[in-house]
Amino acid sequence: MTKKERYDRVIHYFIESNQKAETELKYEDPYQLIVAVILSAQCTDKRVNMITPSFFKKFPKSINLAKAEQDEVLQLIKSCSYPNNKAKHLIGMAKMLVEEFNSTVPETIDELQKLPGVGRKTANVIASVVYNKPTMAVDTHVFRVSKRIGLTTNAKNPYQTEMQLIKYIPEELIPKAHHWLILHGRYVCIARKPKCNECGLQSLCMYYNKKS
Repeated sequence: MTKKERYDRVIHYFIESNQKAETELKYEDPYQLIVAVILSAQCTDKRVNMITPSFFKKFPKSINLAKAEQDEVLQLIKSCSYPNNKAKHLIGMAKMLVEEFNSTVPETIDELQKLPGVGRKTANVIASVVYNKPTMAVDTHVFRVSKRIGLTTNAKNPYQTEMQLIKYIPEELIPKAHHWLILHGRYVCIARKPKCNECGLQSLCMYYNKKS
């Protein structure tokens, strides 16, 4: 099977089985999403969704968050991982949004990465989800799933994984493919005990066929 054939069959499977793939983070506008994505680093979406309602009630807009004291933010997010760093990043991000971007979340990866707490993965999520840009955010799920299935070869880091994936996935499907791979990794191709018997990609999966 060629690489292109593998991609075509995997994409066909996801189109048929998971047409409505989307982020599980709850948000109402780009500001809320960027806050949620920053909070989600090394933390589950479920936990983030428990934190954000009270957070957005206190800081409904970037201008409110830009004026916050770090301890105010910390008290609201202390149940997530690395709360001290995230509190600092969230305030810094909000200040830059207000001062340099007129309180508007930027569209480009380069501009997004200028914001405190926003690395390439977070920037790709925002560009993809908010602006439907053909960007592929690579988290631990995407890295693991694409390697196991055989979509990537010898990718040693998220950037190499990203470059290989966007080479073969049609541009218009990249935003959705990001969610396909994340959700597959979260619920089926889990890290320690992948649910291979429940997976519709058995015949295509290099990991499954190697261990069988």
